[in-house]
Amino acid sequence: MDATPSVPLPVGASTGIPQDPPAPLAIRGRSFVWGSRTFLMGVVNVTPDSFSGDGLLATPGGDSDDAVVSAAVAQAVRMVVEGADLLDIGGESSRPGHPEVAEDLELRRVVPVVQAVRAALPEIPISVDTVKLRVAAAALDAGADMINDVCAVGADDALARLAAERRVTYVVMHTRTEARYRNLVAEILAELQRAVDRAVALGAAWESLIVDPGIGFGKTPEQNLAVLRRLDALRVLGRPILVGTSRKSTIGKVLDLPAGERVEGTLATTALAVARGADIVRIHDVEPNRRAARMADAVEREGRIGEHGWEPR
Repeated sequence: MDATPSVPLPVGASTGIPQDPPAPLAIRGRSFVWGSRTFLMGVVNVTPDSFSGDGLLATPGGDSDDAVVSAAVAQAVRMVVEGADLLDIGGESSRPGHPEVAEDLELRRVVPVVQAVRAALPEIPISVDTVKLRVAAAALDAGADMINDVCAVGADDALARLAAERRVTYVVMHTRTEARYRNLVAEILAELQRAVDRAVALGAAWESLIVDPGIGFGKTPEQNLAVLRRLDALRVLGRPILVGTSRKSTIGKVLDLPAGERVEGTLATTALAVARGADIVRIHDVEPNRRAARMADAVEREGRIGEHGWEPR
């Protein structure tokens, strides 16, 4: 006889052992089979002050100019042609120290672009990158399918509530106001887990949640590199991992280069993120990152080399 009897699983309880890879997720009818390959999220910045230098309002025309909407649609179409699996549209820069954008102005920037991109690309999943409830709700009404919340670990649960109510995919990203940590990766994991638990408690489907460690958000360059080095630790959360390193300042610090010259550095981080378990990479330069991700996929994942290159099994 065993000295210590085994403990039975309570009635109705799950095992608490997350599936790895996570179960596939359908967004706008597309099946995202996690673990099969890396998916690409193209960034469409409807801003004048994007850190990456690609803000569509940086050119003359003004916030409501039809030319800006046309430029956004052209950029979105090009990204999809180059291999983007989904698009992330935002109207407020997330760079450190950026001036806050008034809600009405962000609405005027984002909603017409979401509507126009949805009309031009009816089958492509669209994410809205915002921290404002009205903007997120209006973007969903205009045709967006998911919410990318860069403040998901904060005290405000409005966007998590909205994602639960609308039954949409919700990206839970980590950030802090100060880069102050005692145990960097452990604290990121704990805060992301709390945010995931909160979203589920509010009614969001577990399968609809994606986690992002927040490279560049409340972290020093050295901390960003450490997070990327330990990215596979996020697997314990049981959710797909989204990583955004594209053109970020950590690459600029390492290579001593401005945003417009960080493509090669981005490609290195993309390949390393894939090797460490990233499911989605958020990028500005789609075609070169698609090539880097596919090469990394071919090394790291089960697949075959067919007539048109590597394919997942």
